Amino acid sequence: MNICIRVDASLKIGTGHVMRCLTLADQLKQTDSSISFICREHEGNLNDMIESKGYKVYRLPNDQKLNDNSWLGIPWEVDADQTMSIISKQIGFVDWLIVDHYKIDIKWETKLYAAAKKIMIIDDLADRQHVCDIILDQNFYHDMAARYQSLIPNETKRLFGPKYALLRQEFIEERKKIRYRKGELRRILVFFGGTDPTNETEKVLECIKMFKRKDLLFDVIVGNTNPRKDHLKVLSDKLPNSKFHCQINNMAALMNKADFSFGAGGSTTWERCYLGLPSCVTIIADNQIEVTKAMELQGCIINLGRSQNVTTYHYMELINKMTSKDLVQMSDNCLSLMEGCGSFIISNIISSYSSRGI
Repeated sequence: MNICIRVDASLKIGTGHVMRCLTLADQLKQTDSSISFICREHEGNLNDMIESKGYKVYRLPNDQKLNDNSWLGIPWEVDADQTMSIISKQIGFVDWLIVDHYKIDIKWETKLYAAAKKIMIIDDLADRQHVCDIILDQNFYHDMAARYQSLIPNETKRLFGPKYALLRQEFIEERKKIRYRKGELRRILVFFGGTDPTNETEKVLECIKMFKRKDLLFDVIVGNTNPRKDHLKVLSDKLPNSKFHCQINNMAALMNKADFSFGAGGSTTWERCYLGLPSCVTIIADNQIEVTKAMELQGCIINLGRSQNVTTYHYMELINKMTSKDLVQMSDNCLSLMEGCGSFIISNIISSYSSRGI
């Protein structure tokens, strides 16, 4: 199969969309498919990293400053024309066009059907119409089926819920040797996404500095696209019980070693959940509100609320109040929610369309 993925990363968008698309690409590659990416060169993009993993990246120019209202960084019509031109002139007609972008909708998709036999959409928001053959929303909501009812065609195949979570192979392997937690609190993992736009990491570092329990070890993790990474490393290195990590490839192993985690409500939610890691979640973007509340009701996380209302003292207070019973219950709830192997299931579904000539 000839497969093209349209996805972006930036300081504003974050890195999660690209990372989950890479997970799916790695699985699809095992079907002997030809896979390429089309990505815009926003500030904080991951285009070099995608290429380092062996994928061809067709780069769209960053023609104007990215802002809150236009994550594409350009009018959708221009983005669609540029994407169409790359596919038709450089890639060739694709069997599947996979799109993971909050600012792409039915208008863009309708236009791109001229260059793709099938389109798959990865979404979390359910806030706009799509025309596609498959839609994936890996998040957990109590009203999942109803969320997209008027937004997609009836014939669209729906892949909804954590069963389809796009987890990297390292997490699948780590689950096989999972450490069932008994309520100890000795090691805490800190990771607020690749860019951490609200700088929650520094709040937690200040918490560690003031915290009296020096027996706790903190693994503080940042992405290479975090604009404050050098400053955060300086702060972390001054703390004897803080270990600083940047752009790591052993996240699953560190999560399995941790007893608790501070993090954001993005795609890392499913990585923590799959490994049964109890977590305190800070909401750093609007699209994280609904799923964070649903996970809180399920007893899988502690919801600390919106980042602008969270201070160093909130993190400190939470550690002091945490009980062994809380930790064990959250871990058990997480493990019961997640099945894993979502990328394998999705890859098989995509392949079945082609094998049947659909």
